[in-house]
Amino acid sequence: MAAVSHVVPDLGHRRRRLSGRDPGEAHRSATPLELLYDLVFVVAFGQAANELAHYVAEDHVRTGVLGFAFAVFAISWAWISYSWFASAYDEDDWVCRLATMVQMVGVVILALGLPEVFASFEEGETLDNGVVVAGYVVMRVPMAFQWLRASRHDPERRPAHLTYFWTIIVAQVGWTALVFLSLPIGTTFLCASVLYALELAGPLVAQRLKGGTPWHPHHIAERYGLLVIITLGEGIIGTVATLSAVVHGPEGWSTDAALVLLAGVGLTFGLWWMYFTIPSGHALALRRDRVFFWGYGHIAIFGALAAVGAGLHVAAYYLEHHTEIGAVGTVLSVAVPLAVFVVMLYATWTALLRRRDPFHLALLAGTATVLVLAVVLAQAGVSMAWCLVVLALAPVVTVVGYETVGHRHQEAALTRLKQSL
Repeated sequence: MAAVSHVVPDLGHRRRRLSGRDPGEAHRSATPLELLYDLVFVVAFGQAANELAHYVAEDHVRTGVLGFAFAVFAISWAWISYSWFASAYDEDDWVCRLATMVQMVGVVILALGLPEVFASFEEGETLDNGVVVAGYVVMRVPMAFQWLRASRHDPERRPAHLTYFWTIIVAQVGWTALVFLSLPIGTTFLCASVLYALELAGPLVAQRLKGGTPWHPHHIAERYGLLVIITLGEGIIGTVATLSAVVHGPEGWSTDAALVLLAGVGLTFGLWWMYFTIPSGHALALRRDRVFFWGYGHIAIFGALAAVGAGLHVAAYYLEHHTEIGAVGTVLSVAVPLAVFVVMLYATWTALLRRRDPFHLALLAGTATVLVLAVVLAQAGVSMAWCLVVLALAPVVTVVGYETVGHRHQEAALTRLKQSL
C-alpha cells in the first residue's frame, strides 16, 4: 500500500509577494477571509432594503427606487472589486487581512449613511451622501493600495494593475469633490453617471486591453453565488416580518399565517434553485472573454433579490395596516423586482452562450403569466397571503422547465460552446 504524503501547510500569515494565483487551480473555493468580508454586506443590503420598504409603503416609490439604486451600485461595486482582486491575488497574508478589515469598516460606514441619502432624494434639493461617500472611499482606497502592491510584485501584469489603481483613485477624488460642491441633485446625478462609467470602465480596460489578471472562473462564479445567497437572506427577513404581522394580529396562528410562511420560504427557495440551475462557472471557464455583461449584470440581480425581500417587508406593513398603497401596489412591490431578477438571469446566461434559446421565451412567458395572475388576484380582493403564494410559483416555472427539459438544452449549449473554441 502506497504511503500517503502529508505536506504541512505554511500556517503563518507573514507578508507575501502577490505573484498571482493559478487561474486553472483545481478545487479553488472561497477563503474564510472572503466569507468574513461578505458578512458586512448582510448589513448593507439589509439597510438598503429596509429604506426601500419604508418609502414604498409610504407611497414614495420614486424616492425608494432612486435611493435603492444608488445604494445597490455602491454596495455591489465595492464587493465586486474586492472579489476580483481576491480571485487573482489573495495570498491571505497580514497585509491582505488588515486591508480587508479596513474595507469592512467602510461598508459599515456606508450602510449607516443610507438613511440620509434616501431622505435627500425625498427632499429633492441636494444629495446628502457625505457619510456614504466617506464609507465608499474607506473601502476603495485600500483596494487601490492592493492593486499598487500587486503591480510591484507582478511586473508582467503591471499595466492592468495600474489601470485599476488610477481609475479607483480618480473616481474617489470625484466622489469626494461632489460632496463638497453641494450641487443640485440633478447635476449631482449627471456627474455621478460619469463616475459610474469610470468605475465600470476600469476592469474592462484592464482585462481586455492591458493584459488582464489571473482570475479563476469557478472561484468567481462561486463568489457571485455566495452574494446571491446573502441577498436572498433579505427574503427570509421579509418573510419573518410578514409572518410576524399575521401571527401578532387578531387571528394569531391561522391559515393565512401558514400560507405566508409557505410563500416566503418557498419563494426564496425557488429563487435559489433557479439561480443555481445555471452552470456559470463552466461557461466562464470556456469563454473568459464573455464575463463582463455577466459580471456587471449581477449588480441588477443582487439588487432585485434584495428588493424582493423589501417587497415582502412591504407586505408586512400592508397586513399591519401601515401602508399608503393598496393590495395591488403591495403585490407589485414583490412582482416587479422578481421580474427584473428573472429577466436579468436569462440575459446574463444568453450573453455567456451568445445564443438565444426559444425555450427561454416559453419560460419567460410562463413566469410573466404567474406574476400577472398575482396582480389580478390582488385587484379582485383575494387575500394577500394567497397572492404571495401565487408569486412564489413564479420561479417554479423555470425550475420545473429546467429539471424536465432545460438541462438538455444547457448540455447542448455548453457542448457547442466548447466546440467553438
